[in-house]
Amino acid sequence: MQEGRSTSFADPSVSLDDAPREMARKICQGFLAHDRGEREAALDAFEFVDALQFRNSTPEDVRLAADALVGALWAKDDLELRYLRDGTLDRDGLADADWSSVRRKFRERAAALGIDGEYARFKTEAWRRHKTGGDYWTPFQRAQLLELRTALGDPAYPGKPKEGRSGAGPEALRYALAVELHDMHTRRHWEQAEEAMVPYFERIVAHHTNE
Repeated sequence: MQEGRSTSFADPSVSLDDAPREMARKICQGFLAHDRGEREAALDAFEFVDALQFRNSTPEDVRLAADALVGALWAKDDLELRYLRDGTLDRDGLADADWSSVRRKFRERAAALGIDGEYARFKTEAWRRHKTGGDYWTPFQRAQLLELRTALGDPAYPGKPKEGRSGAGPEALRYALAVELHDMHTRRHWEQAEEAMVPYFERIVAHHTNE
C-alpha cells in the first residue's frame, strides 16, 4: 500500500490506511443525520462511503446512488407518518401499505451502481419488517450480499470453501449487527456499530488495493 495514497474524489485527504475506519464512521454519521432530519448531511456522508466502495463508478453515478438511499429513507418516513395514530404507529396498517415509493428509490440505487435488481426487493422488505415485525435480518443480509458482490466485483461472494455456503457472508452479517446496535440508540452502541463495520470496509478497500 502506498503511504498517503488518495482514495477517492470524495475526500482526497483520506489515505487508504484510514479509509475503512473513516467509511465506518461516515456511514454511521449518515444514519444519525437521518435520525435528526438532516438530509444534506446524510447525503454527503453516504456519497463519501459510496465513492470508496464503488470506485469503478463515475462521480455522477455515485451521487445518484447516495441520493437514492437518502430518498428511500425519507420516503419511508413519509409512509410512516401516514400510519401514525395519536402518536402510535399502526404497524398492521404499515405492514399492508404500498411500499413502492421506497422500493423505487432502491431500484434507482441498484441501477446507478450495477447491483442486482433483487437488491431493491430485499432492502424494502427488510425495512418494512424492521418497522412492523418479523424477520428483517435475513433480507438485510441478502441485500448487502448483493451490494458487496458489486463493490467487490465478485459474483461468487462470500465464496466459502466448504460449510455454510447458503449464508450471506461475514461482512453482510456485520451490517445486520450494525442495524441491531443502531436500534439501541445510545452512544455506546453507536460506537460498537462503527467498530463492527470497520472490517466490512476493510474487505472492500483490500479488494480495491489488490491485497
